[in-house]
Amino acid sequence: MKRREFVAALGAAAAWPFTGRAQQPAIPVIGFLRSTPRASFDNLVVAFRQGLKEAGLVEGQSVKIEYRYADNQIDRLPALVADLLIVPVAVIAGDNVAALAAKAATTTVPIVVLTAGDPVRSGLVASLNRPGGNVTGVSFFAGALGTKRLELLRQLTPNAKPIAVLMNPDTPTTEEERVDVQAAAQAIGQQLVILTAASDHDIEIAFTKIVEHGAGALLVAASAFLNSRRASIVALATRHGLPAVYPQREFVTAGGLMSYGTSISDAYRQGGLYAARIVNGEKPADLPVMQPTRFELVINLAAAKALGLDVPNTLLALADEVIE
Repeated sequence: MKRREFVAALGAAAAWPFTGRAQQPAIPVIGFLRSTPRASFDNLVVAFRQGLKEAGLVEGQSVKIEYRYADNQIDRLPALVADLLIVPVAVIAGDNVAALAAKAATTTVPIVVLTAGDPVRSGLVASLNRPGGNVTGVSFFAGALGTKRLELLRQLTPNAKPIAVLMNPDTPTTEEERVDVQAAAQAIGQQLVILTAASDHDIEIAFTKIVEHGAGALLVAASAFLNSRRASIVALATRHGLPAVYPQREFVTAGGLMSYGTSISDAYRQGGLYAARIVNGEKPADLPVMQPTRFELVINLAAAKALGLDVPNTLLALADEVIE
């Protein structure tokens, strides 16, 4: 063999392992996107990873997760979505607001909405059984439970007039919940004071107005933003002696009085399962939107005692969990 041919062959042989390694597929990437800050939501990350694990995917081994948080600045979501699309990601999993931003940016990258209100009404999917596009996920129906929360709050505080309702105007389910709660209140002659908050300052102002209106109780509407501020909302309700009902148990574990709704942690676990199935080749259009089958009433007796309330036995009998 001539020297030139030998050198060329040697070079090719030396380069072959590197070429082979370069052709090995990288592990798939999932974009995890929330409209809120990360702080106080680590339980949701754990639940999402659990869902992935149940489907055979382990972060750092068989899948990578890129985390993005908008810190309650909704206008940041389009840029965060664009960033994830550049990565690129195999699927984007996000809360209701984040999923809407993702759908506005792409019709091809699969999206798993983790806590949708009514995904059909909001335009995320064509139908629950046949999503039909690039979006599927978990329908939370949190906003639709507002009337039930009003009923439970009235059982606990039957003489509260008016009842304040705190809502976030940027939440997709807010208008539906407002209409439903107002209709239910009108049917029973219950006066409401409806206030909105989209920032920490708004929350402070809202509680000032609640006191000015002489509200005797508080209903907090479903909202990722309000959930992210649950500690301050619970503290303000306690400071002003307001019995309050909340949409998730996380408010009660933060010291709140009572909550009624589905498990947000379980929704994220289910979302992890769907994200894994999509990574493994299934299409979102073929995966029906999952719906909750269990709704939990959680009551904090310590909070009730601090407010000077006696929780009726009829209400305690309905509770799925009582925190002493």
